[in-house]
Amino acid sequence: MNNIIRFAIVGFGNIGRRHAEHIQHNAATSLVAVCDTNIAVADRVPEGIPFYTALETMLQQGDIDVLCVCTPNFLHEQHTIAGLHAGMHTVVEKPMALSVAECDRMIAAAETTGKTIFAVKQNRYNPPVQEVKKLMADNKLGKIFMMQVNCFWNRGDAYYSESEWRGKKMKDGGCLFTQFSHFVDILYYLNGTIQQAEGLIHNYAHQHNTEVEDAGSFVMRAANDAIVNFNFTTCAYQKNMEGSITLFAEKGTVKIGGQYLNTIEYQQLEGAALPEINISAKNNDYGLYQGSMSNHDKMIQNVVDVLNNRQPIMTTAEEGREVVRIIEQMYAGAANK
Repeated sequence: MNNIIRFAIVGFGNIGRRHAEHIQHNAATSLVAVCDTNIAVADRVPEGIPFYTALETMLQQGDIDVLCVCTPNFLHEQHTIAGLHAGMHTVVEKPMALSVAECDRMIAAAETTGKTIFAVKQNRYNPPVQEVKKLMADNKLGKIFMMQVNCFWNRGDAYYSESEWRGKKMKDGGCLFTQFSHFVDILYYLNGTIQQAEGLIHNYAHQHNTEVEDAGSFVMRAANDAIVNFNFTTCAYQKNMEGSITLFAEKGTVKIGGQYLNTIEYQQLEGAALPEINISAKNNDYGLYQGSMSNHDKMIQNVVDVLNNRQPIMTTAEEGREVVRIIEQMYAGAANK
């Protein structure tokens, strides 16, 4: 008989509450504690769940199997390592950290403690992504020639005023970390790593409230020699417009599109066509803004499958680290015009 896995959450903002929802709806998991330095969120914690304002105090209570790290980007390393050394597996929200060096220290702590880091990359579960992944794994597209990634989202003033860390270079890291790391991950998940990256970034519409870029365009070369064009912005007028990845290959062309990689927009394949997929109302809706596809239920289930049934991890710490490395490479190759 499998054990109920006991989860605690540090950081009870929008994404922390999403984790709590799915933990409570999974029959194999139990939410046993929540921590946030902001006492104002205590009234949003589910009834009967202990609330802490100090992570150290919560970790000392014991009876926790997994710590979900849902804090701002710059705290991921610190909180993950604290959880690992307290004897817990950790689920770390995107981005895994803000540098490869931070990721390396996290991975070293996991190795020392014998615990597992689960990197959150829930877009991997999107049905269109999974269908294209199967095509590529079975070599049904042949050689990949070129890929185009478009991420055209909106982030208004209300988004940045909601949390003091957003848009701050040392705490946020930039759009590629906070808004678009999922797209970097899907690029990597489907086609492998990036070897060369050059581009332009600039802050057009958010100079009054951010220290980072709000638009950029890159031309990159993948390890398999494919050319990758990656365009992103948070300046889309009033709402999110598009999140898409288009592949041009020896045996076919296919575009994963919609606002959140939630549709197959078009396809022309040598073999059988992919099923028609058009998923609606599955984005993470946070009121003031919309995020990526809401597949955190599948992410929580993956933790259960790994710990109880020895199934493979959907996104390992090493894969989370590689996404951070690619982002670092992109920023290193960018001219801020």
